Amino acid sequence: MSNKNTATYSIGELAKEFDITTRSIRFYEDQGLIHPTRKGQTRIYNQRDKVRLKLILRGKRLGFSLAETGRLFELYDADKSSVTQLNTIMDLIALKKDELNQQLEDIKAVLVELTGLENNCRNALTEIENNK
Repeated sequence: MSNKNTATYSIGELAKEFDITTRSIRFYEDQGLIHPTRKGQTRIYNQRDKVRLKLILRGKRLGFSLAETGRLFELYDADKSSVTQLNTIMDLIALKKDELNQQLEDIKAVLVELTGLENNCRNALTEIENNK
């Protein structure tokens, strides 16, 4: 593991570093997002797999689906042009922001409804207690 580009990692090392389960890593492999080599039954991950795993987790944290993350990987693999990749990322970010803003509006509407219901209940309780 002398050179960063030739460094290899076990599934356990990556799981520990990223604080995720080995099962999660195998799932990302099953989804075709990372491609470790194998030595018998042992998976050997390289620097590219490590970077992709980091990007998968970042994308997840930002609300991107694994399919969206996979789409970005495919674009990057097919066309190393950063312009195409950056434009696609910006499109995905715009879509995600629209989704989140819609969710925020939906949450605000539900909170208004809940507050109204809470006030109705509070008024009903006050009325019941005043009539005792």
